[in-house]
Amino acid sequence: MVEKRMPPVVGLYETHLTVADLTRSIAFYCDVVGLELARIFAERRIAFFWVDDRRTGMLGLWETGGGPLRMRLHIAFSMTREGVLASHAALAAQGVEPLNFAGQRAAEPEVIGWMPALSQFFADPDGHSIEFIAILDDDPNPEFGVRPYSEWLARQRPSAPG
Repeated sequence: MVEKRMPPVVGLYETHLTVADLTRSIAFYCDVVGLELARIFAERRIAFFWVDDRRTGMLGLWETGGGPLRMRLHIAFSMTREGVLASHAALAAQGVEPLNFAGQRAAEPEVIGWMPALSQFFADPDGHSIEFIAILDDDPNPEFGVRPYSEWLARQRPSAPG
């Protein structure tokens, strides 16, 4: 008998974004995001990057030109908590504005309480929403919403039963 249930998905390996200028985007994803360039297919105007290493993930960039109708997409790259915290200053030092969940200038990374996850957002040269994210070991707190990390650290935690 053939098993009808699909085996479980264990991760997301590959995603793609469209870009207006492939050369500019290659520089951004190498120099700012820190990805390793895997291969450029100049004749097809495509570039691929390894995410962590070739066994764990890949990002593809497809040049579509600068037409007026372009889709803005979102991707999130996993990092450690320390990495997300350090990314805020590193982005600013490279002239990339750190953003919050709402797309406004951020003073620090934020926590998405229901997960909970520490997040730092920013935009690539085509306006795609890019996120560095670290899942926290803390218990989820949906009531927290999405607020700065300093507020997550300062929140009142329920006291343990005595």
